[in-house]
Amino acid sequence: MSGNWTEQHIPDQRGRVAIVTGANTGLGFETARMLAERGAAVVLAVRDVDKGRRAAARITGDVTVQALDLTSLGSIRSAAADLRAAHPRIDLLINNAGVMYTPKQTTADGFELQFGTNHLGHFALTGLLLDRLLPVPGSRVVTVSSTGHRIRAAIHFDDLQWERSYSRIGAYGQAKLANLMFTYELQRRLAPHGTTVAVAAHPGVSNTELTRNAPAALRVPVTWLAPLLTQKAEMGALPTLRAATDPAATGGQYYGPGNRGEIRGYPKPVVSSPDSHDRAAQQRLWTVSEELTGVTFPELAPQRKAS
Repeated sequence: MSGNWTEQHIPDQRGRVAIVTGANTGLGFETARMLAERGAAVVLAVRDVDKGRRAAARITGDVTVQALDLTSLGSIRSAAADLRAAHPRIDLLINNAGVMYTPKQTTADGFELQFGTNHLGHFALTGLLLDRLLPVPGSRVVTVSSTGHRIRAAIHFDDLQWERSYSRIGAYGQAKLANLMFTYELQRRLAPHGTTVAVAAHPGVSNTELTRNAPAALRVPVTWLAPLLTQKAEMGALPTLRAATDPAATGGQYYGPGNRGEIRGYPKPVVSSPDSHDRAAQQRLWTVSEELTGVTFPELAPQRKAS
């Protein structure tokens, strides 16, 4: 398409159901707001329900709140059960929530916090809701990654939970790389069904609360340089919204800001790292994620040939 893709390009979303994780602030809030203003029924899937309700009150449209703690498989299963009961169909699942550069911590299930929240939590949620998406033509799973998937990033299959040593930057890179690998492997498994697609996006460098856990050495310069290096959350949400709503978007695409370095700018298709396209690693990560979460994707199992 010619020109810059903006909020005005979001098609009419009336009749569509969108679930946005981490939607009470920042990028998730702006994503939810714009979808609701275009007519979607939007669910803010958030850890803090009170904050979610305050966020919902600031949005015009059909907005509800669902408790979801991505650091707990029990909470994820409970939320998925609630969402399945409330919504016979889901058009958009936007895996937006995340944590960044946290000190060494674990989830309720013993996973390293960044990997457990950003990847495993969304992997489990997607698997538990997939049968609400598959029957819906044009449905999408959009997972938010980061340019951090290139920084000191690898899938450490020999120490996924960083038990031997811990790098908050390396752990974040692993989690964001996992988001992309999950998207690409999910798309391959979805393709034969022809209804649902998996797309990824990243916001560039946006001025949100996500960097609150950054080491002081990073946080100080970011604070001073924020006006020059970052963009507002409304702009940072546009790659996700384009991935979710652009009729021209296809499965396996990755959207990010279009300016040099993908730091800021209007959204366009971008290219992820060579590591993110390692199919053997994608498949291995998928298998390990199923084992760790106990969530499988039976709808995507290979179809047996009739005898």
